[in-house]
Amino acid sequence: MRSLFRGGRVLAAALLASLALAGCGSSPAPESSPPPTTSVPVTKPYDKLRPTQVTIPKIGADSSLISVAVTKEGALAVPSVKEPMQAAWYRLSPVPGEIGPAIVLGHVDGNRQAGIFARLHELVPGDEIKVRRSDGQELTFAVERSIQVPKDEFPTEAVYGNTDKAQLRLITCGGVFDGEEHSYEDNVIVYANLV
Repeated sequence: MRSLFRGGRVLAAALLASLALAGCGSSPAPESSPPPTTSVPVTKPYDKLRPTQVTIPKIGADSSLISVAVTKEGALAVPSVKEPMQAAWYRLSPVPGEIGPAIVLGHVDGNRQAGIFARLHELVPGDEIKVRRSDGQELTFAVERSIQVPKDEFPTEAVYGNTDKAQLRLITCGGVFDGEEHSYEDNVIVYANLV
């Protein structure tokens, strides 16, 4: 196993390769083929320091943050597509403001409506992202860059790898929607630094 996070957060590189968001938006599959279910909860209360809200003024995004982890199948859990305006914090990443890349994800769309990160692709260097934490602090991050990449070319190390400063990664889907797979072909990733 290889350490990709500070503070004892250790994940196998193979697991991280599967963390590209396969289900980060789109209308649900037809009734005849419901999405797979799992008996393991994908969200749960987190009673330690955690982020509680993300706000991106430029694109009108404002959401509470639920915490998510990894499903028993090894995929990154995402908020329900039935609630596309709900964003989530990957709780095995640092808390925003700590050293390392804090991961926040959200849907581009879902349930036949725009998602919380529908306009994420519009962010440019210098745009602000606000994150409120459970200790009452509100932190400001400035966008460094934004990219769109095919899911099979997801930049795992650049997104999840160690950093020497507090950073934020926002992730959603983008590109062409594949109706057969009920998924978008790309990911939009925003890299931001604590101001």
